[in-house]
Amino acid sequence: MIDDIETFLVHAITLERDAARRYEDLAQVMRTAGNDEVRKLFERMAHFSRLHLNEAMERGGFRELPVLAPADFQWPGGDSPEAASWQGIDGLIDVPAALEIALDGERAGTAFYEGVADAARDPEVVRMAREFASEEAGHVCELQRWIAHIAAA
Repeated sequence: MIDDIETFLVHAITLERDAARRYEDLAQVMRTAGNDEVRKLFERMAHFSRLHLNEAMERGGFRELPVLAPADFQWPGGDSPEAASWQGIDGLIDVPAALEIALDGERAGTAFYEGVADAARDPEVVRMAREFASEEAGHVCELQRWIAHIAAA
């Protein structure tokens, strides 16, 4: 159980860093495929992840990220939720598959933050985890709109 704010923020920073990197990967694939519309979406999502990462760094007052040993991370399944969902990104991925991979990552991030909020006893951890879960849920909704838009096209 993650029940102190520093440990929570280290997890959030790591998760958001993974998300930004993966969105940058997806944007590059869309650039190569010539799909500027979806490339811009993924670039915007990478930007949001970096904003969340910076917000977590500021909230923790970190100049440098505290170091956790890999065994000290409390990820469901052993990997950061954003990193775990990004297997299968390659240069041949199509737009619907790229959007589904992104959606899986955002859903996993939302579930992670909700799980922390549900299990934590520290009110600050609970509050912040719910706030981060809400932000991730907004990303889920945006990606669902994009998937519907692409399917309708």
